[in-house]
Order: sequence, then structure tokens, then C-alpha cells
Amino acid sequence: MKSAHIYNVEENSFDELVVAKSHEVPVVVDISAEWCGPCRVLGPLLHKVADAYAGKFILALVDADENMKIAGRHKVRGFPTVIAYSHGVEVDRFHSAQTEGYLRKFLDGVLEKHAAAGGN
Repeated sequence: MKSAHIYNVEENSFDELVVAKSHEVPVVVDISAEWCGPCRVLGPLLHKVADAYAGKFILALVDADENMKIAGRHKVRGFPTVIAYSHGVEVDRFHSAQTEGYLRKFLDGVLEKHAAAGGN
């Protein structure tokens, strides 16, 4: 557990911690690998933004090397891949490293979709 709004997810906990939890609050899944350069750029930015949004969404971290079935299930073609869940379904995604401004726009869009679908 990283914090109340950032945590690690594995294959056996994905449905509970991502799909089910996304009915309460959007869950943003970061599928990355330790050896991936762009992942090492994006990871700290995602943590910073998750802390700034203070629980408006959950950041779920998936180690692709340890959880290849999750990557396969989501048809991940490259790392990092970030997938947003709201109300049990994928609502948006992007891949590769992005700027903080891009992340905030992406997250604001996810929060709007969640609210429009009857979320918090």
C-alpha cells in the first residue's frame, strides 16, 4: 500500500481494487515496468498529481512484468499504459510519458465522465 489513494494491484486483486472500486471513485491504472525509461518519467508525475488530487481518484500501480495477464487483458502494446476506470468500465487511456499538464487534463476529463455517469 503506497497511501490511501495510491496502491499496488495484482492479478488476483484487480477486479476488487480497480473494477469494483471504480463504482465509488475513478481508478487510474498505471501499467508499467521497472526497466522502462518512459515509465520512470511518468511514475513520479502520476504520484505527484494523485497526491495533489487528494483522493478524487485512486492510482492503481501494476507491475507489468509480474502481472502479464493484466497487460494482456487490456491489450497493452507499450509501456507505460494508463487506463482510467469509472463505474466498472474503461473510460479512457493513454500510453507513453506525458507532461503534468496533459495528466491534469486527462484526469479532469475522467472525473467529469465519472460525475456525469452518477459518480461523486
